[in-house]
Amino acid sequence: MASLVHVDALCAIESPYRADPACDQLFNAAMRELTKYHCDESPGYAQWLASNGWDKAKLENVSDWSSLPPLFANYFKRRLVLSKTGEQALELTSSGTSGQKSRMRYDERSLGAAQAMVDRIFNLYGWNTPDTPCNYLLLSYEPAGAITLGTAYTDQFLCKYAPINRAVYALRHNGHGNEFDPFGVIRALQEFAEEGLPVRIFGFPAFLWFALERMREMGYPALKLHPDSLVFLGGGWKTHADQAIPKAMLYQRLGEQLGIADVRCRDGYGAVEHPVPYIECPNHHFHIPSYARAYIRHPATLDTQPYGARGFLHFVSPYITSSPAHSVVMSDLATLHPGHDCGCGIETDWFELLGRAGTSKSRSCALAASELIKES
Repeated sequence: MASLVHVDALCAIESPYRADPACDQLFNAAMRELTKYHCDESPGYAQWLASNGWDKAKLENVSDWSSLPPLFANYFKRRLVLSKTGEQALELTSSGTSGQKSRMRYDERSLGAAQAMVDRIFNLYGWNTPDTPCNYLLLSYEPAGAITLGTAYTDQFLCKYAPINRAVYALRHNGHGNEFDPFGVIRALQEFAEEGLPVRIFGFPAFLWFALERMREMGYPALKLHPDSLVFLGGGWKTHADQAIPKAMLYQRLGEQLGIADVRCRDGYGAVEHPVPYIECPNHHFHIPSYARAYIRHPATLDTQPYGARGFLHFVSPYITSSPAHSVVMSDLATLHPGHDCGCGIETDWFELLGRAGTSKSRSCALAASELIKES
């Protein structure tokens, strides 16, 4: 593999939210290096840049990476886009029980870079506790055989930060597929409260809300989980967007019914097409880590938008060598804000999610999973 010294240096930054001129310079150098790499190693990528008026020479003076021609996340639902190192790499998919799937390949270098970003953010917030066994409630698919679904792979990875005492899945494998098990979730929470170990709850928020609602409807008393318990959600509501409740309300109910403090409730944003971790700060804002940059694209013109304007999320990050997915426009709508508007002390920009702008044909794993609620 070609030498990527600037890419390696950027991905090795220990402080995940550095915001200074030296970090910006390193980011620019890494993006130039990585883009040139894909011109040489990813079939068709140089031609794609050329068709948009770009070549290697133009890269030398770029500092605004919103202008780099992006790929759209939905494109990965139609084509497997690879570099040479992606040909034999790990393949992960985006969708659940049905619908179109994004297929992505991650070589060891790319996957390791993304996972190291998560390591540093978990370290920053004190969530890496290798000496503290935890019980886990995984609001995702119980695996059957090899794990290729991106969300299931992520949940398994997140369990490495604290030893597993035992783990319970919300979406049980029934021999034909997966089905939501609300009473199993409630029973697990009750048992976890009695056992007294910290509890880590990962996965889709819709299932957690559904379980809390079921507990309230049936008159179950409030539980008191260990104060070091952690709720780390991701995936959104998708087909149940009309029933989605504000995150603040969900966090309040977690406090009332499970005894989990607001600061121990966080949401995460990511996608199999772009697994750079965007994790809520204590003020519940998605800050951009130093390894990436984010922009907002106008929904009609795709022009770059100013702070506060609504549009498609556009992420740029030079971490990935197995696919030219270093400039990707998502199907999610958002607004971008400067770091100082948050107040948590992190200086990098942050974004607010406003919803998905896809069609019924554009389905994610959370969308497919959320339909299982209908069956419960």
